[in-house]
Amino acid sequence: MLEDVEAILFDFDGTLAPNLDLVGMRQSIIDYSLECGVPPEVFADQYIVEIIDASSDWLAKNPQVINAIDYARCANKIVVDIEMACAAKTKPFNGVRQMLSELIKRGIKRGVVTRNCREAVLQTFPDLLSYVNSLHARDDVEHIKPDPRHLNASLMSLGVTPKSTLMVGDGALDMRVGKQLGLYCVGVLSGSGGRDHLQRAGADVVIADCLDLIR
Repeated sequence: MLEDVEAILFDFDGTLAPNLDLVGMRQSIIDYSLECGVPPEVFADQYIVEIIDASSDWLAKNPQVINAIDYARCANKIVVDIEMACAAKTKPFNGVRQMLSELIKRGIKRGVVTRNCREAVLQTFPDLLSYVNSLHARDDVEHIKPDPRHLNASLMSLGVTPKSTLMVGDGALDMRVGKQLGLYCVGVLSGSGGRDHLQRAGADVVIADCLDLIR
């Protein structure tokens, strides 16, 4: 699988470490948005950050008891507070450091592209930057995945092309944005996505966890 591979882009939670309570985080943002008067159809079936963006846009056009700026500030604080509380009691999956060390030995560049905030990532994995060449968290970029510009930022920082790069993640979102850019996509079963879910999203191969990359 790693023949002719120059670089690997990793998702973070669910891939290198356990998920940071995405279900609870999303429900908290839904509840807060509803409390602020945002109709549920405004953010139906959207991801966490997109719920905040859609609700902010709606509040900007339909003023309620809270304005769009204050809503976004409070909503983002809810997300970060939950992330940090989870990160404080979470650590990388067993063997992840060894896997990354092996990639270093093989001369394969390593980037992390995540919708988590940088602080939560480094709380969970304090020495991550000793094992990867780049980290692009949601607060490091203007556009986050599934926007392909998030992955492009990592590719550019690593100095590699999509053709020579793997995208490794546990979610359908990772597979879809990776395929959009022409990366070889590897789904892992260590997080939220099941095998069928990942394959339908475009995974070229599905493995148990990141350690299978070097087995």
